[in-house]
Amino acid sequence: MSLRAPALFVGHGSPMNAIEDTPSARGWAKIATRFARPRAILCISAHWVTEGVAITANAHPSTIHDFGRGFPQALFDVQYPAPGDPDLAQQISARLAAFAARLDNSWGLDHGAWSVLRRMYPAADVPVLQLSLDIRRTPQQHYEIAKALAPLRDENVLILAAGNIVHNLPAFFRTRELAPWVKAFDDFVTQAAASGEDESVLNYAARADAREAAPDWEHFFPVFYALGARRDGEMPYIFNQHYEPGISMTGFAYGLAA
Repeated sequence: MSLRAPALFVGHGSPMNAIEDTPSARGWAKIATRFARPRAILCISAHWVTEGVAITANAHPSTIHDFGRGFPQALFDVQYPAPGDPDLAQQISARLAAFAARLDNSWGLDHGAWSVLRRMYPAADVPVLQLSLDIRRTPQQHYEIAKALAPLRDENVLILAAGNIVHNLPAFFRTRELAPWVKAFDDFVTQAAASGEDESVLNYAARADAREAAPDWEHFFPVFYALGARRDGEMPYIFNQHYEPGISMTGFAYGLAA
């Protein structure tokens, strides 16, 4: 019997989680012990936005340091030399033919992917591919892409979506106080994930607090990829429910054993 890999959403936060001992980093390491080692990982990161759907197809994806000055050299020195899987990339491209998905050899692994993965799999010995966020797609279309990807889980391919449920950097830098909309919006998403109310999450922009809580669509849309990859009867395991001004680090996973 083949293993079914989970579908995860993680709040990835600052790239410093890759090198600092933080509660979120410890949570990522712990969650990886809750399920069998996957044969490959498909990551949907907030930090790869394209026109059209793209899948990394390189055999040796580079480690992309996609953040500005002000971070320590130790962070720029990090390498995550996980292999790619060109054959799997071809299969995913075919699976997403209805969405005109294309293979891409120009991208590697951005910090939305490797900052989390180096905590989950520090040996970098599990093949990793990335799927881009198509800027032209609606929430419903991203959700449909996720549904098309869901059967990969039955081939022991981990679906790992990385963004943040709440992501408002101006608010993060503006104040040290935790505004009530941070937890309120985070609770809205996690409760909908538990109750299967995907439609309400797809229509998140209608909420009065969405402008404050989720102004950066690319950080919120990875949520749809975990929701869409859920299988019937699965309940989310909520973890890393940590809050900062303007940021929630919450993650949720479908398909973990009780």
